[in-house]
Amino acid sequence: MWSRLVLPLAFIAGLSPAVAAERPVVVELFTSQGCSSCPPANAYLNELSRDRRDLLPLAFHVTYWDRLGWKDPFSLEAATQRQDQYGHRFGDGSYTPEIVVDGAVGLVGSHRGEVGSAIDKAKSESRTAAAVRVTRNNRLVSIEVGSGNGGGKVLLIGFDHAHTTAIGRGENSGRTLTEANVVRSVKLVGQWSGTPLHIDEQFPAGEDVAVVLEAPDGRIIGASRLENGLT
Repeated sequence: MWSRLVLPLAFIAGLSPAVAAERPVVVELFTSQGCSSCPPANAYLNELSRDRRDLLPLAFHVTYWDRLGWKDPFSLEAATQRQDQYGHRFGDGSYTPEIVVDGAVGLVGSHRGEVGSAIDKAKSESRTAAAVRVTRNNRLVSIEVGSGNGGGKVLLIGFDHAHTTAIGRGENSGRTLTEANVVRSVKLVGQWSGTPLHIDEQFPAGEDVAVVLEAPDGRIIGASRLENGLT
């Protein structure tokens, strides 16, 4: 269960709109190790994960390629469902590789120029409803969402920093793929309605943690990564 409470004024001041505007742009890649068109998009996300601290790049491995010769060990039904929701909203179905920028637009994941332009647009528009902060104490994750206008879902996402996999079958048979920020779990942990919100959760599956605040229309309106390391 999630919990709500009124936070101290000092904390609310710390989540001012100026701070909220600095949140990372969320870049979601929907991919599969069974898809021969995906490695260039994976390589692009790897670069973004390494070089861009102003972004939150996440690789969601879908399940619908698993029956076509190679079962992706990182495929998640939650990833497939999330992309399906985007596909219905954008009207383009589900395909790989797809990159969704800030929940606002879906693009072919290997089209770097188009994705780069969408990232620049998301940064300039700065759609942020509230600041989000994520900290850890042993196996407990604490999430703080500040005050703001509107409402949305609070999603807790666990991910691994990197995996290298030798592909034995399917379209990428014989290749070795290195992939960054591989999502291992997605969980709805709360509903934010404009007032400060505190949530405590067990550390999810994955090495690291991100939190995404998602508006009712599916757009991202807040995001953060774990602040105090992985110890």
